[in-house]
Amino acid sequence: MATRLSTLWKLRLVAGAAGLLAAAASSVASAATQEELEAKLNALSTQVAELRSELAALRAQGAQSVQGAGSPAAPSPVQGPASAVSVGAAEGEVGGVGKVAWFGYGEFTYTRPEDDRPATTADLARFVLGAGYRFDDKTRFVSELELEHAVASADDPGEIEVEQAYIERRLTDRTFGNMGLFLIPVGLLNENHEPTRYYGVFRNLVETAIIPTTWREGGFELQSNTDGGLRWNVGLSTGFNLSKWDATSSEGLEAPLASIHQELALASAGDLAVFGAVNYTGIPGLRLGGSVFTGDAAQGQPGFDDNRITLWEGHARWNPGNWDLSALYSHVHVDNTAPVNTTLVGNPTLIPEAEFGWYLEGAYRLPLRNEMTLSPFARYERLNTASSYAFIGAGLTPDPLDDTEVLTTGINFDFARGVVVKFDYLQFLHDSRSARFDVGIGYQF
Repeated sequence: MATRLSTLWKLRLVAGAAGLLAAAASSVASAATQEELEAKLNALSTQVAELRSELAALRAQGAQSVQGAGSPAAPSPVQGPASAVSVGAAEGEVGGVGKVAWFGYGEFTYTRPEDDRPATTADLARFVLGAGYRFDDKTRFVSELELEHAVASADDPGEIEVEQAYIERRLTDRTFGNMGLFLIPVGLLNENHEPTRYYGVFRNLVETAIIPTTWREGGFELQSNTDGGLRWNVGLSTGFNLSKWDATSSEGLEAPLASIHQELALASAGDLAVFGAVNYTGIPGLRLGGSVFTGDAAQGQPGFDDNRITLWEGHARWNPGNWDLSALYSHVHVDNTAPVNTTLVGNPTLIPEAEFGWYLEGAYRLPLRNEMTLSPFARYERLNTASSYAFIGAGLTPDPLDDTEVLTTGINFDFARGVVVKFDYLQFLHDSRSARFDVGIGYQF
């Protein structure tokens, strides 16, 4: 921010000087020759042009700068929760050539099932530290290291993972290239997954069970923004590995794609994936977008062939006044599952051919004093992680699962810049025994 203000003042001072010099040229011919004055004016004009170019670059890069987690071109929410404004690396890293910028986020959660008191848990769900380093005015490195559930060992539930690690190169004022491990630009949550950026203690079910979270792949990506508010992303990356499917476990039906996500850990890369995304924010308060990710998940493994997985989604977010309204629909299809499932008959969890999910969410952001915000919200979700199976014979083909419907109501209380307390209650409309009450604290810096 300081750099932008400095550039603006330089621009105004140079422009003012140019104006004064032009006036002097017409009224005080004796002070210098016409040629000298023209040379000075030309020099000042060059400085003005350079500063305008610098200002345009800063504006473009600032609009695409690290969104808390460090994703430079990630689309921030149109309005979103009060603490969704990036604090930290997004402002501090711009112009910091040769310097390391630190950022991070985390969350503490408490969950109390209504009819299962012994299942009550308290958890340090995530502790994330990120670092960014700028090599020059066009090249930088962004990384995140995450610890889940406080302790990671062979006997503990936690795990340590690299969430992002990529090199970004600015190709033009508005076009960037990424190389390495980066977040896939899908949905409303994946690139904006810090706890201060969404409503509710936990990430919504659709963008967890249908769209993996936090979903990252290794590869190459191009992304750009236009003056009209259009952002596009295209890329080539690693994909899913269907041979990781565990037919003896129910994990695959809880979050099918997450169970075969490779996370760039010695990822099978015999088959790569392609993706594309478009987001439009040219109308104030409105964001419209969609994305597609597709690739063969066979990975050349024995018993797997032509198992293309295609995920597509469309989303919208609208902020009329203090309201924050969102909607998203996502669908997944897996090709040629019948031959694989034939070999898995007798196991409890065969591979579904299709899955889907959608939600509607509404919140009202009530500003309080000292930048505090109280945001009551409600969200309705409908999803099915196994909405259909490929036919493998009468009596052998599994029945589709029933749709899951969930109504979540709650409150986000942002009481400091980058800190939020959350309360919510989840009602599972076809399974009252799963109802639960959650409390959470989240932060981002």
